[in-house]
Amino acid sequence: MEKSFTDLIEEVQKPGLCHRCGGCVTFCSAINFGALELGQDGRPRYKDPEKCIECGICYMICPVNHELDNETRNLVGWHEPMGNVIGTTVLRALDPEVRAAGTDGGVVTATLLRLFDQGRIDGAIVCRQTSPFVRQPALARTREDILAAAGSHYDESHGMEIFGNEYSTYSPSIRAMGPLSQGALSRVAFVGTPCQIMTLRKMQALGIVPSDAIKYVLGLFCTQNFIFGEKERAKLEELGGFSWEDIAKINVRERLQIFTKSGEVIKIEFDKLKFMIRPACRFCDDYSAEYADISFGGVGAEPGWTTAISRTPLGRAVLADARDSVLEQYNLSQNPRYASEALAKVEELSRKKKESAARCLDASGRA
Repeated sequence: MEKSFTDLIEEVQKPGLCHRCGGCVTFCSAINFGALELGQDGRPRYKDPEKCIECGICYMICPVNHELDNETRNLVGWHEPMGNVIGTTVLRALDPEVRAAGTDGGVVTATLLRLFDQGRIDGAIVCRQTSPFVRQPALARTREDILAAAGSHYDESHGMEIFGNEYSTYSPSIRAMGPLSQGALSRVAFVGTPCQIMTLRKMQALGIVPSDAIKYVLGLFCTQNFIFGEKERAKLEELGGFSWEDIAKINVRERLQIFTKSGEVIKIEFDKLKFMIRPACRFCDDYSAEYADISFGGVGAEPGWTTAISRTPLGRAVLADARDSVLEQYNLSQNPRYASEALAKVEELSRKKKESAARCLDASGRA
């Protein structure tokens, strides 16, 4: 008997493993079953149990389960220790406007704009600001939409996704795939975190809508996602010795970086932030978006620059086209090993996240 959403509740939600990616709800809605919905806390739940046909697909595409592991690995040529790596480079956007709007050099935004301007995509699934501290997944249909979505998930103006009255650095981008099932767009780029990309790749491995519309998958390095509830913010203020009202921007690289309006940069190590990590993130072992076409992040690069890892031939072709047209490559004349050193740093953090996830799983008895 196929496992159903009831099994997801018992095996994933109740133990605190749900990533709130929205994949199960997106699939169920896209097929017009309508049995599931997202609650106010961002967790999937039954909307109408009578409509559930117990097909088991919601269970199979959940990023927590090991269903379809072989299929998804074959899809992208994944292998140890952290997925396929064709090449690594350090880049930033050539356009000063894009650099100013984006994070770590605006490379993801510049890449999306290049794909859009060339007519290779007719939209992109991104996260957009809806109000201060609130950022939600969206389907960008114009150049202006893409540029407006630029910026960190962690700064004050483009900040935290809200579920109920709890802020989080996580935004469930899979939810924005919903309109694709109605044929709204057919060539779309997807920007997301490792767990979201795993769900997407599982959907593609099964050949189910609306994943067929996703042509390019851009992944973001992800140490953890953080909850910025009232209690967490108060404790963070005490830990960092600042006032929340004085924050200009928050970014995550190798540690949590808090930029104050006076220009001070407060750095807090992740091991001091366990009180605000989303529970499911403790069990995630993918730091570098191993199933993406291209993975991006600031780790290993100087401020204002992005480390980019091409993982598939498609991803390599996208970066090759964007380089020198909309992206500037870091000058390696002073240090020819700069890109390889950046990759080594990503590999180090990837290894640490895998080891931490394994310890958490072992301690919970779910290894």
